[in-house]
Amino acid sequence: MDKFATERRQRAFPLSPVAAGCALFVTAMAAVPAFAQSSGQAAVQEPITSVKVSGIRRGIEDAISVKKDSTSIVEAISAEDIGKLPDASIAESIARLPGLAAQRVAGRAQVISVRGLSPDFATTLLNGREQVSTGDNRSVEFDQYPSELLSGVTVYKTPDAGLVGQGLSGTLDMQTVRPLSFGGRTVAMNVRGEKNSLGRIANASARGNRFSASYIDQFANRTIGVAIGYAHFESPILQQETGLYEPWKKEDRSGIPTGTFITDGIKSLGRSGKNERDGIMGVLQYRPNKQWTSMLDVYASRFKREETANQFEVHVGGFNGNNKPGLDFQNVVLDNGTFAGGSASGVYPLVRGMYNKRKDDIKAVGWSNNIKFEKWSLFADVNWSKATRDELNLEANTQLTNAALDPFLDTVNLTLRQGGFPTLTANRNYSDASKLYVGPTIYGSGYGKVPRVEDELKGFKLVASLPMFDALEKVFSGVDVGVNYADRSKAKRQPEGAMLLKDKPFIIPSEFLYNSVDLGFSGTGVIPAWNVPGVVSKYMIFAPNDTQSYLISKGWDVSEKITTAYAKANIEAEIGDISVRGNVGIQAQHTKQESDAKFWDGTAPAGQQVKPVHDGKTYTDYLPSLNLSFGLAHDQTVRFAAAKQLARPRVDQLRSALDFNVATNTFKPGGEGGNAQLDPWRATALDLSYEKYFGKKAYVAAAAYHKKLKTYIYTMTQNYDFSKFTPGTPAITNFGDYKAPRNGQGGSLKGVELSGSLPLNMLTPVLDGFGVSGSWSYADSSIKIEDPDSSIGKNIPLPGLSKHSSNLTVYYEKNGFETRVSQRKRSDFVGEIGNFANNRTLRYVVGENIIDFQVGYTFNTGSLKGLGLLLQVNNLRNAAYETYAGSRNQPLEYQKYGRTVLLGANYKF
Repeated sequence: MDKFATERRQRAFPLSPVAAGCALFVTAMAAVPAFAQSSGQAAVQEPITSVKVSGIRRGIEDAISVKKDSTSIVEAISAEDIGKLPDASIAESIARLPGLAAQRVAGRAQVISVRGLSPDFATTLLNGREQVSTGDNRSVEFDQYPSELLSGVTVYKTPDAGLVGQGLSGTLDMQTVRPLSFGGRTVAMNVRGEKNSLGRIANASARGNRFSASYIDQFANRTIGVAIGYAHFESPILQQETGLYEPWKKEDRSGIPTGTFITDGIKSLGRSGKNERDGIMGVLQYRPNKQWTSMLDVYASRFKREETANQFEVHVGGFNGNNKPGLDFQNVVLDNGTFAGGSASGVYPLVRGMYNKRKDDIKAVGWSNNIKFEKWSLFADVNWSKATRDELNLEANTQLTNAALDPFLDTVNLTLRQGGFPTLTANRNYSDASKLYVGPTIYGSGYGKVPRVEDELKGFKLVASLPMFDALEKVFSGVDVGVNYADRSKAKRQPEGAMLLKDKPFIIPSEFLYNSVDLGFSGTGVIPAWNVPGVVSKYMIFAPNDTQSYLISKGWDVSEKITTAYAKANIEAEIGDISVRGNVGIQAQHTKQESDAKFWDGTAPAGQQVKPVHDGKTYTDYLPSLNLSFGLAHDQTVRFAAAKQLARPRVDQLRSALDFNVATNTFKPGGEGGNAQLDPWRATALDLSYEKYFGKKAYVAAAAYHKKLKTYIYTMTQNYDFSKFTPGTPAITNFGDYKAPRNGQGGSLKGVELSGSLPLNMLTPVLDGFGVSGSWSYADSSIKIEDPDSSIGKNIPLPGLSKHSSNLTVYYEKNGFETRVSQRKRSDFVGEIGNFANNRTLRYVVGENIIDFQVGYTFNTGSLKGLGLLLQVNNLRNAAYETYAGSRNQPLEYQKYGRTVLLGANYKF
């Protein structure tokens, strides 16, 4: 597709985000004269009593200060108070920043796109240190990091030479507290109860809870600081969902007009389960004098997810176990040549239990020391982090039959629609578990997988900050030279296997049954739900392995050793009345990437088919960068940045694993797999920003950027030299087709961003306490990709790119009372998801419009001082998550997660 389908109108606010952003920008600029006049008047008046800012405004003002003081173009969020970032998850807070957008996974904002590029192009740091991930790729799943344990996040949109681990689209640095920055002992506790509007599904309650506690203190005459935090949350997984098989295709079927696009199947399900996360954070800060500061950071989290998709599913592609009569369609409705409804007879539906259990562990330790000498300083840091993911996927299948296993075929009525659940109505009754047998269904009795991912990163950094030569000290305040070494290794294993019956087919015993699941949202009715792992353990045999020919290539090891050296000169100068700050420098990255795996050679003798394969590459990149910040009159700033940037390939793309074969008819070799010879994405970038500040109370900004990607990584089939695989095989040539990721032609990416934050008492005292902040972004790219592993057509836009995204927050805060309404919107985009095969695939995602509401009160005096009460509603509109294939009339998924209501209290002393 050359462009997205026309978007549906979304009416969350009557005022469009574009108009809101422009209105905010113009209104704030109109306030400049009044603010300047009041500032001048204040200069000749008596000093006034200082006002302590807290709550929403404190978080906004701290974030404005970070943006204003930076020499790079950055965005920031800051906690309103210790343990009080403004959203339920850190990803939701990050997604409110200009130029950033979140992709929801299972209802949670989980991964972040920066400036129209997918999460592959961004890097995430914790206290300046690159982080491991629990997925196949580098991108961090942000819901692994409790927002209660973070003090803020800074997003670097332009890099400098000293930013190690920088991404191509941006670098996100999450920060924990620094205890010696606090004036005294601080203890904060938060507790919240949660309820989902969808109500109970199967064995899953609609209720959840969150709790966090933080302790910060200073000892030994404020030379030692300690911060300890713990956060726990338990949240229900409740989801209503429909899905259609991929791909949509033209295929002749009885009753279907020739040339019609049609799917092979459809399902309706109620997902039930829960998420649990426990996180701990510790900081030990030692500063015996002004010359030496030592810091030890410790972070650990465990995230557990257990869920079951209780689903009704029907194949409408002609596969019914070879039973008679076969498939036939009647009363067919078409939408522009695409199947949109009708009745399908001769089908054999299934009732399935799709179980997933996942446990993610992340551990990170960093120790830094900063020593100041008379004219220079030395910074040293050592760090280690490790992530593991253990997962269990089970699918158990039942069908309507009897003890003799007679097939009970059915007729289903289908109606597909855009912007809503399709309907899937069967003629037979599937609510009685005593008539559904686990056994040899048309999809077998079941199948399972046991994926495991392990990611480990060790690093060391040494930086010297030196004075500049006398001749240049009027321009440069100093120079930083440093070296960083990072050693990363990632491994994946994925044993799989069929689930076989221990005895004859059986019905599910009542001891394993949960409450029935109502699929009325899709017209499907009620189906049974059951304890899938319990049934598998007692009645089935599941012995997963990774030694079968088709499983060998699913395991791999990838390692990277990256040495980074840099020099950065810090600019501090004056040009007339204009102050100039910034930096210029160069970063050299030497990368050694390697992969070890195995492949199956079916032409080798028995017992010798599994063979090792090793591949890799070494390369060096030089990345110059320039950041200039011009301070103009009336608190105005103009920034310019230029840089060469790179993003390393996805880790799973670097695997040397492959499926290899020699064709029995042509005797030519062929295969598909990874590519350990990949070069990174490389780009040159230009950025320009104008910012107007009103102290640290308010700001407006306009930014533009242009990135020229020299290459892009595509999955392509090309002629390949298989000479290291063909010896001993019947191949008559060493060359054949190999499908793998490869470096191809790049293109341009450009965009503009408007943002601002304004307390409305700057306009009139009548609006004291009211405020608004918002942003609008536009991004576009000339790059179109092809992905043979996806089914959404050709000329696919860049994954993660929404042409339009916006955020708007309106708040009121005064005398302890606070309330706000926040909206984040993005237009259609291509999203990356993992399918049941645990493979990455691309789908068009319908643009989202998410609205959250919060109201609270904090006692500032009396015996309840420090106590805050909070009511929060997330996803107020119960906005759906919707995907489609080549066009909107080819739907794939439609999901609703309900609105979540949280009621809680905060206490600080």
